[in-house]
Amino acid sequence: MRTTNGYEDWVDDFTAERARRDALGDPDWTRGARLPAALIRSVQRFQVGEDGDGAQLKAKARRAGDPVYGEAVALFVAEEQNHARLLALLLGAADAPTLPGHWTDTAFVRLRRLLGLRTELLVLMVAEAVALHYYRALRDGSPDPLTAEVAARILADEQRHVPFHCRRLRESLAPFPAPARRAATLVWQSLLTAAALTVAHDHGPALRTLGLRRTAFVRAVLRDSGPMAAAMDGRAEAMDGRAPAV
Repeated sequence: MRTTNGYEDWVDDFTAERARRDALGDPDWTRGARLPAALIRSVQRFQVGEDGDGAQLKAKARRAGDPVYGEAVALFVAEEQNHARLLALLLGAADAPTLPGHWTDTAFVRLRRLLGLRTELLVLMVAEAVALHYYRALRDGSPDPLTAEVAARILADEQRHVPFHCRRLRESLAPFPAPARRAATLVWQSLLTAAALTVAHDHGPALRTLGLRRTAFVRAVLRDSGPMAAAMDGRAEAMDGRAPAV
């Protein structure tokens, strides 16, 4: 998908994806899910991170002055809420509860809300970049078919979300001189490094269950951060439709 000067194409994309999702329906939850304890704990934490009403982000997007962009953000938030729903139902299929909260999610939310839309999107992009590789590992390494299906659905959405946010950040950073834009993305990559290390530590047992070492996970996240940073700060053409395949 190539975007035009406005965000109409992104609204069309999110709307078409919602229609496709409705036509496809949910996975067959009656199959049940068999997950080792390490994966249950890991999915529980990511489910908390996907949950939330996105009220702050939607409000900031509306205040940005582009109603079409605001509509696209609302549709994006709805997809994230659907991810939380899918993970909650997956945990239910594994006879596991959801968590009321987790410190990592609390830290991300507080950091995102510190300043305006630009800061919120930069922090959100940290979570999105990590999520790409987490859901890929869950899709490719889970021994449970239902878990792999849920992870594949979420991963496909996350691959669309990255270029959506990169485009807005590119526009937001465009008025600044090139050194300032590059400094902003270097700070972003530093935050991403810290987040990847934290996830690798907290989810290490789950990653091992999925056949992935902590160091390999961190390297993969940082490897793909380069094209994202370049798309945000103007050193590369904007991404079209999807993040680099993972």
